[in-house]
Amino acid sequence: MKLETGSILTGKVTGITKFGAFVSVAPGKSGLVHISEIANTYVSDIHEFLSEGQEVTVKIINIDDNGRLNLSIKAALPQSEKKEEPRRERPGKTGYTKPAAPAPAQQESAQPQVYVPQPSSDASFEDKLKRFMQDSDSKMAGVRQYSERKTRSRRR
Repeated sequence: MKLETGSILTGKVTGITKFGAFVSVAPGKSGLVHISEIANTYVSDIHEFLSEGQEVTVKIINIDDNGRLNLSIKAALPQSEKKEEPRRERPGKTGYTKPAAPAPAQQESAQPQVYVPQPSSDASFEDKLKRFMQDSDSKMAGVRQYSERKTRSRRR
């Protein structure tokens, strides 16, 4: 059997590590399926998808100069299964960021503030632009003052 890039083979999982799985595709010849090439979804634990001794279909995506095989399970999937599955979120990554609490009036806020336009349907574009520039200049002055204060404390 000739092994070449693009070949689709059946192999047996011989070992699982935290970065991928080793698959034996021919007697005395095995390759690595990197964790990113196991499934079309995020893989946090390889054991959820593969187990040692399992038969898998793999595609050879690369053979390096040393003869090592880089394999892919997801590239060997039929076209109907390659379509993007619903993405599972990573544990702890909800996509929700907690809004920053407003700073007390007597202290300067160290966090940058987001410009929120005031609803004013009768203001002209120039008035809105002028108000935006004033707010922006004010906030930039606060940031400069904060960074200068930090710089001065480091020099001491």
